[in-house]
Amino acid sequence: MLGTLTLDQLRVLVTIEETGSFSAAGRKLQRAQSAISHAVQTLENMQRVQLFDRSGRAPVLTEAGRALASQARQVLWQAELFERTASAIAEGLEPELTFAVDNMVPSEPVIESLAALQARFPDLAVTLFTEALGGAERRVRSGAATLGLCLLMPNRAQDLQAYPVTSIELVPVAAPSHPLAQEKRRLEREVLAEHVQLVLTDPENQGGPSYSVVSPRVWRFVDLGRRLDFLIAGFGWATMPLHVVKQYLKSGALKRLPIDDPAVLPGSIPIYVVHQRNRPLGTAARSLLNDLQKIS
Repeated sequence: MLGTLTLDQLRVLVTIEETGSFSAAGRKLQRAQSAISHAVQTLENMQRVQLFDRSGRAPVLTEAGRALASQARQVLWQAELFERTASAIAEGLEPELTFAVDNMVPSEPVIESLAALQARFPDLAVTLFTEALGGAERRVRSGAATLGLCLLMPNRAQDLQAYPVTSIELVPVAAPSHPLAQEKRRLEREVLAEHVQLVLTDPENQGGPSYSVVSPRVWRFVDLGRRLDFLIAGFGWATMPLHVVKQYLKSGALKRLPIDDPAVLPGSIPIYVVHQRNRPLGTAARSLLNDLQKIS
């Protein structure tokens, strides 16, 4: 039965519902009213469902007719989406774009870039992975993501093309109740080493590169938000992205530690957008890459 159904029949049904009558549907579709009536009768006969009650002066949609008109509208929308997607793919647009972002990367530039992408390609399916430290890079390297926005780059990433886009500032912080927040001595490495340091680590490469780890006593976290919770609770001290802790410093939930040792406080860390060198980028990926490179 499905093989005899046509999009034109569904379009007639939906147009009648939208315009309120056979004659109005005929005018909108630029067809004779008899052609509209014939299309409806054919649809009713093929589906063995009465779509219109004809007992009054003018045909009125039955309950079944209203339900099927709603279904028809969805089918027509999907058919239109199918045509647009096929046309876009034929012109070089990828069917789906996968994008991975390390969780220390600020959300604002990611949101702005993806909003521009959505406006440019409204039918594009996008999968966004928010990853623990090092996860975005692994997604790109494995082919699970086309583009990645990440903080830490290996020294020999010959298989990846990397573009520096911006940087984040790290600041040392602790809860106001933490001993370091009340320490009278100069906060040098020896003093910091007396306390637990909360460290963000790569869950699959704990021996990989780290920033500002100076204490022999560490608690390791793979989730940035969870580390923040423990910082506020006073479990230790840490260097955190300024954009993450700014509101907590303002409210007094955290206190910035007066540390000026460059070995402890690296300042800014570069953020890169990366993709595989040997994997050609589609239209959407190139567009997103260009937008990300405009981050300042």
